[in-house]
Amino acid sequence: MDLEALADFNAVANHGGFSHASRATGRPKATLSRRVRQLEDSLGVHLIERGARTLRLTDDGAALHEQTSALLDRIDDIKEALIGEVGLPHGRLRINAPVLFAQRGLGRIAARYAAAYPDVQLEITADDRFIDPLVDGYDLVLRANPKPTTELAGRCFLRDEPIVVGSPAMKRPESASDDAPVPAVLLLGAPESSPWTIAYDGQTQQLHTRAVLRLSSMTMVHDAVLDGAGVAMMPRSLVQADVDAGRLVEWGTAVGRRLEVWALYAPHRHVSRKVSAFIRMLTEQFVDGSPEGFRSLSRSVG
Repeated sequence: MDLEALADFNAVANHGGFSHASRATGRPKATLSRRVRQLEDSLGVHLIERGARTLRLTDDGAALHEQTSALLDRIDDIKEALIGEVGLPHGRLRINAPVLFAQRGLGRIAARYAAAYPDVQLEITADDRFIDPLVDGYDLVLRANPKPTTELAGRCFLRDEPIVVGSPAMKRPESASDDAPVPAVLLLGAPESSPWTIAYDGQTQQLHTRAVLRLSSMTMVHDAVLDGAGVAMMPRSLVQADVDAGRLVEWGTAVGRRLEVWALYAPHRHVSRKVSAFIRMLTEQFVDGSPEGFRSLSRSVG
């Protein structure tokens, strides 16, 4: 069996189609199609049902993929072991990150990575929508608070404290019994019905909200709150400077909420050195998961 053709077939199966596999591997779509056809001819079976809108493996194709995917990963493991620890990471590394995190210094981390590993072609894109590393062809995806049901593997490298803030012109409810809804700026997809429980000066309070804006990125939420559109729940590290300067007022810490940023990758794939090296750089930047790592990434102005 041609191992190169088998690897191409598994790439197509892993990434959910020829186009996605082409973007992920850098191999032309026509080449992948030809190699899979050659593999089918050599085995005398159909592996992929052509004509379907989404990739669909035949029973033979599913069986071949299941039985050989781990084997190919093991071959990669053996290859890296033979190269030895002196071998530096190489190849293309595709990463997707949230817009806010990308704007807060990820470019500087990328520059350090490129200097340390010149044989890696690093590509980073910013996106707030859910990204499946297999389907979209990414080696690593950075996401805040991934769903517990996700099948992706990964590591949490950053933890922050969500707090509720508003402009100084906004009137804060005077008592815990005041359940009048407060105008709020929410991220798209955030639930509106449940009140926010906040803690301030040793007391807790239920804060009822009324969505006046729904925005797709935390950066837009930040700008809207600074302009007085409403209150919002945001990472402390993002708004603490605004609170200290009086541009925003802290209403309280969000009770029962957490903010964790994870580096995620497909669970069944071998974690390559280039991916491990990037995750290690993230954990070294944010020691013990502390957002203080943003300080060294921020540029002084003036």
